[in-house]
Amino acid sequence: MNVPTMAEMMAQGKQPEVLFWVGSAGSYDDRAKKITKAFVKILHKANVDFAVLGTEESATGDAAKRAGNEFLFQMQAMTNIEILNAYEVKKIVTADPHSFNTLKNEYPGLGGTYEVYHHTQFIKSLIDQGRLSLNDNTLKGKRITFHDPCYLGRANDVYESPRDIIKKMGVNLVEMKRNRNRALCCGAGGAQMFKEPEKGDMDINILRTKDALETNPNVIATGCPYCNTMMTDGVKFHEKENQVQVKDIAELIAEAEGL
Repeated sequence: MNVPTMAEMMAQGKQPEVLFWVGSAGSYDDRAKKITKAFVKILHKANVDFAVLGTEESATGDAAKRAGNEFLFQMQAMTNIEILNAYEVKKIVTADPHSFNTLKNEYPGLGGTYEVYHHTQFIKSLIDQGRLSLNDNTLKGKRITFHDPCYLGRANDVYESPRDIIKKMGVNLVEMKRNRNRALCCGAGGAQMFKEPEKGDMDINILRTKDALETNPNVIATGCPYCNTMMTDGVKFHEKENQVQVKDIAELIAEAEGL
């Protein structure tokens, strides 16, 4: 896949339209890499001039901050901000709501002010501008429910862009009883991804998947690699992996478009 780095762009004297922030999950997690690839295919299809930082990209520091290590967060953030500012980056898009929230809301206080978009917002803008069409659709008539990621929804009030995209795909969007600002967390946010859950009656991802399965979906759509992992584990726990798929919105579009 042709994915230029900012260093290569600068060497040619070019400034891309947007920087794609891949994030830790999108770079290293095998399942999340598929989301990264699907989004890159969409960017190519829409003729978006983009670049990545490549090996110069480090973790945003989100997990360190949520786990209480402010010092490590600031070290990671300052390193990233130095690189982003050196490349004069103005516009960033990411498929990870944790990176989205941190870059958008916490980097400005440390000297890194950028126009930051979640990939669902960016994809919606491409559709609205006519740069991406969802005409060739193989998903028509499928039942899809959307799980709101916490750092996209409640933290940043982004609820409609993923739903608008799903509706444009001609599928049957079925809402869970807890949705939008009342949506239940998948259990991975706040650095919970990296520890065992506390004792209780039910793991939170099992409970959230139960909410999703009650809608009788063909697909549980997500907009976050961590939510994707937690919901996939939940579907396996409920022994529904043969009937229900867990897909990122970027993957659904890439599949529908035959990319």
